[in-house]
Amino acid sequence: MKIKASLTDDAVLLELGARLHAARLGLNLTQAALAEQAGVAKRTVERLESGAVAMQLSSLVRVCRVLGVLDRFDLLVPEPAPSPMAQIKQRTGSRQRATGSRRSAAPAKPEWTWGDEP
Repeated sequence: MKIKASLTDDAVLLELGARLHAARLGLNLTQAALAEQAGVAKRTVERLESGAVAMQLSSLVRVCRVLGVLDRFDLLVPEPAPSPMAQIKQRTGSRQRATGSRRSAAPAKPEWTWGDEP
């Protein structure tokens, strides 16, 4: 089932639990092994997979890290894009070209001083 805004909180928790359950089985891990690797209690994994109760977010992060799905959190809450003004400031701050050495095209003129004419 697709998780949509129209679902109840309980339905979302049940779907997340079912997906975590499937991911654990896909890695051939028992609940006890997953709990040990994640550093949480086996009961925490049981509750998470059942979707019956909410739990600490840190427990969910630990379990998802072991299951290899932590990088998908970026899809859940994407990083905000910089504002247009911030993008302009970032672009103008960095140089795009090197200046190189400047040489004058005209030959150097002798120095001119007052009253030293012969």
